Amino acid sequence: MEKNSKIYVAGHRGMVGSAIVRELQRQGYTNIIVRTHSELDLTRQTEVENFFANEKPEFVFLAAAKVGGIIANNNHLADFMYDNMILEMNVINSAWRNGCKKLEFLGSSCIYPRLAPQPIKEDCLLTSALEPTNEAYALAKISGLKYCEYLNRQYGTDYISVMPTNLYGPNDNYHPEHSHVLPALIRRFHEAKIENKEFVTCWGDGSALREFLYVDDLANLCVFLMNNYSGNETVNAGTGKEISIKDLTELVKEIVGYNGEIRWDTTKPNGTPRKLLDVTKAKSLGWQYSTELKDGIKLSYEDFLSNPYRAER
Repeated sequence: MEKNSKIYVAGHRGMVGSAIVRELQRQGYTNIIVRTHSELDLTRQTEVENFFANEKPEFVFLAAAKVGGIIANNNHLADFMYDNMILEMNVINSAWRNGCKKLEFLGSSCIYPRLAPQPIKEDCLLTSALEPTNEAYALAKISGLKYCEYLNRQYGTDYISVMPTNLYGPNDNYHPEHSHVLPALIRRFHEAKIENKEFVTCWGDGSALREFLYVDDLANLCVFLMNNYSGNETVNAGTGKEISIKDLTELVKEIVGYNGEIRWDTTKPNGTPRKLLDVTKAKSLGWQYSTELKDGIKLSYEDFLSNPYRAER
């Protein structure tokens, strides 16, 4: 990408999209196109086709998605599958039809099998069953990355895919039902501290292992890959480090400053037992994450405190 290349970031108001915009601006890119949902509904094919025909972006970061935690994914299976699949197909197809030089599709590590060998390599995709609680979202994301691959193979496009691990950071979603585990814990412990609650109840038994990547590190990788990688196989985005949900909970409790008790509701699901990405490919390309988990959670909590309206999304 040249500094004045026309770059469209889909989903710029979300956590990932906003981080990509920040990173592009930090690196001196000057021709960034964005649209709000009210200005451009990506699930409406005609709207998307007209946008691409009029704007002709040279590069596209597809970070738009309908996202949520384990409750939202499990309760709204049809919505998650339809909305994500339709917006992906609309954007990717319109980019191809309008001569987009390169597109980068943002997926999720939930595309990998529930019991995949750890750490998870990119080539284990579609080798066994998915995690049932987020299967619908995963299937939609798999469809998006496969469509990029098929366009490359059939028409010679240069469309790539990035699969991030669990993300967190500025502009996260802290909704009590629709958020992911880390922002949910930040909100829960903060409210418990303010309300002087004696204990906080967390789902499962805390044994599940998870990897977390600070969203600004992901954005840095996204721009790096747009400039330095081409290929049909996706690229994992993570730290290569994991932590148990129990230890994560204790860490968030410490950073927020909550002094009460943690109780575990073992009638609730743990989700996938373990999900650690193999990040050898990203490292071999010359990229490395920079934000350690404790530092990132501190930054996230500061962001939460300075933007309380986000807790009501």
